[in-house]
Amino acid sequence: MDLTSYAEWAVRLVNDPDPPPELRGLRDELVAVFASADEDTLVARLNALLVRYPVRPQLSGHDGQRWHLHLADDSAACAVMGLAAVVAELGADRLGRCQDARCSRAFLDTSSNRSRRYCSARCASRANVAAYRARRSNGQ
Repeated sequence: MDLTSYAEWAVRLVNDPDPPPELRGLRDELVAVFASADEDTLVARLNALLVRYPVRPQLSGHDGQRWHLHLADDSAACAVMGLAAVVAELGADRLGRCQDARCSRAFLDTSSNRSRRYCSARCASRANVAAYRARRSNGQ
């Protein structure tokens, strides 16, 4: 079971300025996960969320596919489980916040060398242009 899509859903929820009312509390808790200053705090927050939002896997067979696992239709549990799986498989440093000063959106770093610093190509380009202009104005 690939849980990355669930983790990506969690990122979309964190970045949503106006989530559905029933998910606002979860969004705030997930924002705190991404804002964690250190790995131990991040893991403690995720573990607390895993207790609060337990996962209920189910066997499913549809669209001519073989039996496979799905997480039950609980958006909160799916989001938390997805982030926990990313941390367990890839490391806590794969959960990031955009380094552009005008942005703080969350992202998953799925790059092979753990080098992602921005949430999008737009933010990366904007930051690179700003750095270039700053260098140019300083006579470099």
